[in-house]
Amino acid sequence: MTPDFKLEPVEAPPATHPRIVPMVVISPVRDEAKYLRLTMDSMVAQTCRPVEWILVDDGSSDETPDIVREYAARYPFIRLVPRQNRGFRKLGGGVVAAFNFGMEHIEHKDYAFIVKLDGDMSFGPHYIEHMLQRLDANPRLAAVSGKVFRFEDGRYIEESHIAEQVAGQFKLYRREAFEAIGGFVQHLSWDGIDVHMAWMKGWETESFYDSQAWLWHHRIMGSSDKHIYEGRLRWGRGNWYMGYHPLYAIAAGLNRMREKPLVIGGLLMIFSYFWSALKGLPRYENPEFRRYLRDWQMQRLKRFMLRQPDSRH
Repeated sequence: MTPDFKLEPVEAPPATHPRIVPMVVISPVRDEAKYLRLTMDSMVAQTCRPVEWILVDDGSSDETPDIVREYAARYPFIRLVPRQNRGFRKLGGGVVAAFNFGMEHIEHKDYAFIVKLDGDMSFGPHYIEHMLQRLDANPRLAAVSGKVFRFEDGRYIEESHIAEQVAGQFKLYRREAFEAIGGFVQHLSWDGIDVHMAWMKGWETESFYDSQAWLWHHRIMGSSDKHIYEGRLRWGRGNWYMGYHPLYAIAAGLNRMREKPLVIGGLLMIFSYFWSALKGLPRYENPEFRRYLRDWQMQRLKRFMLRQPDSRH
């Protein structure tokens, strides 16, 4: 989808007198030196800054910790928290483990909002301000994000999500809701389970279009600097773990065939889901959640087949 507003990663001057909000941001980072300055420049330019930003160095072998120290020396709300190097990048569960490690080091215990932020993002100076406005306007809103775009083949591409799916790269949660869902699950599908768990508990979530609230992703979703085919295989395994209905797993793969790698990426997702089933790989140990998820998926497929307008969860 091409947005109907001008979308470009313009560098903004740092906020001179930012409003400090009771928000903690945690960024698990590992070998993010290539893009990390873009993320840090975006954060220090915010009109609303968090009271604390913890960057968990999860075993970097590049200049990532040096970059964080450089910014921390200038901005007291930024802190580097090193974590023991496990020797490899562990996607999904490893990211959440690093995030949870960061939570253990929070100093401002009276925070009202908590954010999980990746180290390869850019966003405009009013991004957090607009997120908070959305939360203020709807007390049942658990989490929010803007839409995510990346530059590919000379144009801006939206990373496809349904309207209620909050972007995994920048999840801004109301603390009460985050605690109600029990935080993030340490698995590849953590950023889908959390949203559905919020819905199951009566909360709402939202990602929305706004010229002041775009997210600029500097790395292809699901690649993490590894081969994109491996990313699609992981995606299929994550769908199995989460509890996808087989028909919905097929539909999800068919839908992703429109994205790079064309056709084969979606087929790999479908293959990986059913291979995981045949091997009897573990699933998310919450039968109530899996029933809820499958009911939601089948209702959505039914609306699609009948060409009915999609509705909120």
